[in-house]
Amino acid sequence: MMRQLILEDGTVFVGEGFGSEVETTGEIVFTTGMTGYQEVLTDPSYCGQIVTFTYPLVGNYGINLEDFESIVPAVHGLIVKEYAEHPSNFRNKMSLDQYCKDKGIPGLAGIDTRMLTKKLREVGTMKGKFCSMEANVDEVVAELTNTPLFTNHVERVSTQKPYRSPGRGHRVVLVDFGMKHGILRELTNRKCDVTVVPYNISAKEIFLLAPDGIMLSNGPGDPKDVQVAIEMIKEVVGKVPLFGICLGHQLFALANGGDTSKLKFGHRGANHPVKHLETGKVAITSQNHGYAVEMDSIEGTDLVVTHVALNDGTVEGLKHKKYPAFTVQYHPEASPGPEDANYLFDEFMSMMEAQKREGNLQCQNA
Repeated sequence: MMRQLILEDGTVFVGEGFGSEVETTGEIVFTTGMTGYQEVLTDPSYCGQIVTFTYPLVGNYGINLEDFESIVPAVHGLIVKEYAEHPSNFRNKMSLDQYCKDKGIPGLAGIDTRMLTKKLREVGTMKGKFCSMEANVDEVVAELTNTPLFTNHVERVSTQKPYRSPGRGHRVVLVDFGMKHGILRELTNRKCDVTVVPYNISAKEIFLLAPDGIMLSNGPGDPKDVQVAIEMIKEVVGKVPLFGICLGHQLFALANGGDTSKLKFGHRGANHPVKHLETGKVAITSQNHGYAVEMDSIEGTDLVVTHVALNDGTVEGLKHKKYPAFTVQYHPEASPGPEDANYLFDEFMSMMEAQKREGNLQCQNA
């Protein structure tokens, strides 16, 4: 089954189709991880995107039952140099091709992924469409040029109703903007009593849950499209400890007077070096984002830049000058990728513990 990928600039790639036969449109991006394709496919932050894998062989260890980052994938397609038809791994339950067929994800193999990646690095991410060989290229280019991509990414992937992951430790409200299951896993590993809530929850509803801390999750799209969350964050900052990841980091910046902008081709992969400015230590991090906080916009706010990306100098971490609140642009839960920054969850635990002790002392003194 041959299939073509048509880009909005008129470039055409022809290769072998696998997975679902559905025709999809999306933003073409690339990820540089050597492993972790299952986590990438099921990461809600890839909502509406067609992902190019720079590593040449994908699917060789199949699909297992442990590495999902969401139950229903939101990715619009994947592009590989070669996909493994016969995976081999002791955890393997099905092939990549079968999984993509089951979940309605189209794939394209056998094209020059190096050429495509270089194009995206030179001109930036762009729209593209998977089409049959009969599709008219000029008509598809006109469609891509004149039809904007959807903007309600977070609404599409956030939970619709709150649900609880019970524990006997700190009560954490986890705001789901497109949460990876790895974040929930790290909190439950620390025995937190977690309530996962929709992206559009109000500050009043959060406080009714009496949280010891608030976690702002990762998620897809432009943070400025999620104004309801920005207003909520303005109201909760300073009330209880707060920890934000990826989109949560960007929303935190916007809520505190910062600004964000779109990167040319984003950061996606498991090998991004980030420097902690206070200690000088460098961590290798997992990242997946197309927007970043503007460095200059932090001046004059109550925020301090704590981490920077060594590849391009972009903001990778923030903390509040007055309140117990901090965020990072990268993924400390990894999945996939190194766990260099996993300690940040422990810092969040310590922050909640300190707030509790302070509250108990105030009650005793009263």
